Amino acid sequence: MASVKINWNPKGFELDALRDKKITRTTDGDTIFVEVSIRMLSIDAPEVHYPGMTKPGKYDSKFQQLGQWIDHSNGLVNSGLANFLKVKLITGKAGTLHQEQGEKAYAEFQKLLDAKLTKKAGKKRPVFLWAANEHFDQYGRLLAYVAPYYTKKELVNKTLEDRATFNLLMVKAGWAASFPIYPSVPKKEDFELLQNAGEDAFGKHKGIWKNSLTLAGYEYRMCVRLCELMEKIKAGETITAEERKKWIERYCVDITTGKLYEPQDYYKVAPFNRLFIWPKDVAEARAKLNLT
Repeated sequence: MASVKINWNPKGFELDALRDKKITRTTDGDTIFVEVSIRMLSIDAPEVHYPGMTKPGKYDSKFQQLGQWIDHSNGLVNSGLANFLKVKLITGKAGTLHQEQGEKAYAEFQKLLDAKLTKKAGKKRPVFLWAANEHFDQYGRLLAYVAPYYTKKELVNKTLEDRATFNLLMVKAGWAASFPIYPSVPKKEDFELLQNAGEDAFGKHKGIWKNSLTLAGYEYRMCVRLCELMEKIKAGETITAEERKKWIERYCVDITTGKLYEPQDYYKVAPFNRLFIWPKDVAEARAKLNLT
């Protein structure tokens, strides 16, 4: 296994705004429970519906057109990325494949929840949450690692792998791609577990990696944005400089070498070795992580 060259320990966090949330119950005069949506950190499972409530299967023909058009995008997509994507898109079934994988990933997650959160006596185990440095995403979801909660007595004989988060377990099962985004990066030992789990799942063709035509969740969403641009261009509409960049913004780092790649070159890094960085964070990340 290649070792992780990045050593990064997340800071503690201060409570941020939770936006509008439902109160589920109160227990006394100063305690309430609210409903909070959680986006599990550092992983990306296939979409069951996106954009909005649209089923990915609806994009089969659009993706096929995109695969045929992508070579003639007038510089919108570089040739390397175009060659990487079009093989997956021209099948006419790319959206359906993604949807089927999303449904299987959902089923796998439910199985993991049942297995890990049910005690021997049948009683349900609570969960433990680790929040990210950046606490909420653009949709108001709490960004966190989620794990079964174990008592101190239970933890005595458990290794890091024994107490694995559901985030890690989904990557290990192959039903989610590893998707760490700076600065919400795991500490070194957890990063190595994530990388090893992803490499093992990829190498053994588990879950989504069983099919070489798989689009990871972030690739599927990227292709949806590309389809929207393709349709605008075909309709003769003018594409702004911002739109030309907006469909793929994140830079990518190979965590085994510390090498930084342009957004459209992410495919050159193995899926299990990718760390993504938003443009606004690149300068800070280069300094703190000693990137080249």
